[in-house]
Amino acid sequence: MQDRAYPTLAEATRIWARIGLLSFGGPAGQIALMHRILVEEKRWLGEKRFLHALNYCMLLPGPEAMQLAVYIGWLMHRTMGGLIAGVLFVLPGVVAIMLLSWIYALYGNVGPVEALFFGLKAEVLAIVVQAVIRIGSRALKNGAMLAIAAASFLAIFGFAVPFPLIILIAGLIGFFGARAGLPAFHGSGGHGKVGKVQVDDADTLLGAESPDHTQVNRAWAFRISGVFLVLWLAPVAILFAALGPENVFSQIAGFFSVMAVVTFGGAYAVLAYVAQEAVQNFGWLAPGEMLDGLGMAETTPGPLIMVTQFVGFMGAFRETSGLSPLMAATFGGLLTTWVTFTPCFLWIFLGAPFIERLRDNAVLSGALTAITAAVVGVILNLAVWFGMHVIFDEVTTVTGIGLNIEVPVLASVNLPALVLVLAAAVAVFRFGFGPVSVLAGCAVTGVALSAMRMA
Repeated sequence: MQDRAYPTLAEATRIWARIGLLSFGGPAGQIALMHRILVEEKRWLGEKRFLHALNYCMLLPGPEAMQLAVYIGWLMHRTMGGLIAGVLFVLPGVVAIMLLSWIYALYGNVGPVEALFFGLKAEVLAIVVQAVIRIGSRALKNGAMLAIAAASFLAIFGFAVPFPLIILIAGLIGFFGARAGLPAFHGSGGHGKVGKVQVDDADTLLGAESPDHTQVNRAWAFRISGVFLVLWLAPVAILFAALGPENVFSQIAGFFSVMAVVTFGGAYAVLAYVAQEAVQNFGWLAPGEMLDGLGMAETTPGPLIMVTQFVGFMGAFRETSGLSPLMAATFGGLLTTWVTFTPCFLWIFLGAPFIERLRDNAVLSGALTAITAAVVGVILNLAVWFGMHVIFDEVTTVTGIGLNIEVPVLASVNLPALVLVLAAAVAVFRFGFGPVSVLAGCAVTGVALSAMRMA
């Protein structure tokens, strides 16, 4: 360990607040930000320990970047450190999305606001396509992974197979494939090198050895996990008992609690599941509104799946259960955030004392590899679904032989939207502009197009 003083909890709090306020750009950008500040700048921990924590978080359902923050916070300052890191990573996004949701609910149909979100949709589509390419290039290394991705896309796009079932089947295929020693399933499915500067563990504040509190402590793990299990599920049980399963608040609590358990594969996989259920099954919001919410999440700090708060907000806004619309919507949004992120603390605190036992586990690595391949197909479905609803004003459903496919009405193509999507794609793929820059450009262009139409 170096001579520099070990950071106090107050100093760590300031660092986590800084990370939370700067965490734009989705999980990849947030992980890179944490690496730059915690590994390269502060040298709290080294490269190997950072990647080990990150790949462990990839094994978990939910937002990996937020869980990585909780894990590193716990590693540095025990339970309180994990709580502070996780809360401060999420809090700026909670506040920002709530304020934008209020504006959207009150003024979303007003010309300038509507034009602003019209522009955001084009860039969101480009970012989702970029995610397909980025994750696919890392995950689809052989024919078996390509086959899993293709089957995943066909299952969800053509047959509306539920996302959790797709992930379960992919995980089982990877598990048994790795157990059988098949070469196609060898690989971590996780991240390789993250930052530009590689820091050795021995040259950091934590050093090469694990702190005492990270050693296996079953009593602590089960006790703290029990606390978070109650914090997570007790409100859900109370809502179901008091309001019944058909009430919108019970549905929100139940659906997003299930999502917290089954959404492996990162933020874009979560969005595919939420879009499938919230739009098509529950009818909480329209496809275009789902895109508007994703635009909010892309332009604000915090985890990308903070868009779920907007989904819960809009669902409760339209089914108020006797409350005023904005009061119901605010409660619905905060309830969504609670049941989405509380389990993240549980997964980390339960697994943290046993982390070393999961290191280099070939069977779990094989399951993760197959799940990541399936996620590529799921995100491709999300890109196709978004594309149809951004570029075309009308879609129709084709059914038969078990198929249930949405197809665009070609005559309904929205030419300004198509041009804006192509421009966003060129900015992202040809010139490498970042998401915030492209979002700003698309938003301004959307407003300008609207003004031209009205002139």
